[in-house]
Amino acid sequence: MSIQVISKGDVPDVDELVIDATNHVVGRLASTVATLALKGKRVVIVNAEKAVVTGDFNSILEQFKIRLTVVRTHYNPERTGPKSPRRPDRVLRRAIRGMLPYDKQKGKAALGRIKIYLGTPASYYNKPKYVVKGAYFHMIPGSPYTTLEDIWRSIDPKTWAVWRESYDKFKKAIEKKGEQK
Repeated sequence: MSIQVISKGDVPDVDELVIDATNHVVGRLASTVATLALKGKRVVIVNAEKAVVTGDFNSILEQFKIRLTVVRTHYNPERTGPKSPRRPDRVLRRAIRGMLPYDKQKGKAALGRIKIYLGTPASYYNKPKYVVKGAYFHMIPGSPYTTLEDIWRSIDPKTWAVWRESYDKFKKAIEKKGEQK
């Protein structure tokens, strides 16, 4: 597995870019991916749960909980809404959608060229992965940050536990298959 670096203005000459979201800041990654998709590139993001949100964990978690429960719509105040995603791949997709003109045809087409996965699917396991230089979060001791997986685990622990168990089984199967070769 090789890792290659993309700068902000670079557009690699490949059909499909596979970007590993590990240690990438969500907003910066979203803006770069939106730009690449608008330029006509197909983008696949793997390991969305390892993307980073900067700031204090408790304040970020509180903002997510407020968005999920307290915000009410004007036309139906009994129901909470608007509907906000909980899973990391959906949160990242929503951030990317916010950077696109998704109500226009080119924005819809660009959003259709983007695929986001939790973990790494078997079909992308051995493909070369890209790292976005401007979006990479350099860990500084003491700097506050959290991952999308930590937020998901705190908001919806049952769904997270089911996913984590199945993903661990998948990783063991892939490793076992690699050992047999």
